Amino acid sequence: MSTDPFESYKLYNALKLHFEQAGYDAIRYNYKSNVTPKSFFNRKDKYFFAKLAKKYNENLKEFYISQFINTEKYVGDMMDEEADQNYRDYKRIQESIHRVFSVDINRLSEEEPSINDCFASKDGQLPLVVKLWMQEEISLETVVILNSIFRFISRESSKISDTIIWPDTKKLIEKYEPFVNFNRDKCLSLLTKRFTNA
Repeated sequence: MSTDPFESYKLYNALKLHFEQAGYDAIRYNYKSNVTPKSFFNRKDKYFFAKLAKKYNENLKEFYISQFINTEKYVGDMMDEEADQNYRDYKRIQESIHRVFSVDINRLSEEEPSINDCFASKDGQLPLVVKLWMQEEISLETVVILNSIFRFISRESSKISDTIIWPDTKKLIEKYEPFVNFNRDKCLSLLTKRFTNA
C-alpha cells in the first residue's frame, strides 16, 4: 500500500514539529498535528511530498528522520543526492547499530580511558563525546545511546557555557532518542568490556 501525498505531508509536519519544538512529541501524539487537506493543497511544494511518498513508501518515516537529524528542514532540500545519501547512511547505521556503537566506544576509549570523563563538561566546554560526534569521529546514534544510559546531558548541560551551538545540539540528541533502537544490555556489556569504570 502506497502513502498518499497528504499522508506524506502529515508525517513530515509531525516529525518536523518533533525535532524543532520542545513541547511536541510525535510518538506521544501518534504523528498527528494541525494540518488539513486545504493547507496541503495550498502549498506550492506539494509535488515534493507526492514524489517522496512514491519513492520511499513504507520507509518514508525513516527517510524524514534521516533528513531531520542531518538538519535538512525544507522538503525541497530532501530531493537531491545528499538526501539519498543521508538516508543510506541512516539505514546502514540502524541495521548495524551495535557494531557501530562498539567501533565508536573503542574510538572514545582511545581518547579518554575513563567513561565518566567522556561525558564531563570541563571549563564550560562541550563533553568529549559530543565533540567527537561533531568532528564526525563517532555517530550521533552512539551519543544518543550513551545519553540514554548515563543521562549525562541533563547533568552536564548547565556547566556548558556555549549558548549558540549547544542548545540545538542538546535538543537534537534528546529528540532523536525515541527513534534509536538498541539493546541496552548489549550496549552495557560492550561498555564494560571497553571501560574499566563503566
